[in-house]
Amino acid sequence: MKKYHDVEDVTFEGDFLLIKLGEETHRFPLADICSRLLSATPVERARFEISPSGYGIHWPLLDEDLSIGGLLGISHSPAVTKGKAA
Repeated sequence: MKKYHDVEDVTFEGDFLLIKLGEETHRFPLADICSRLLSATPVERARFEISPSGYGIHWPLLDEDLSIGGLLGISHSPAVTKGKAA
């Protein structure tokens, strides 16, 4: 399985989502990306799962998913093999 992102940590600081990818920590204002996370309780925010491929983060108590690539503005294209999408 291809590893898209190496998510080391997911935390919150006030109304910001912080995602540590390798040596860099990226800050995202919740008001701009996800109203559910903005209004979530600390318990709801703390319970998350990172996909094995590092593609996204899921908050099961909120039924909310965020794509790391989407947050970073990266488009992941499917691999092409022999003229067909894999």
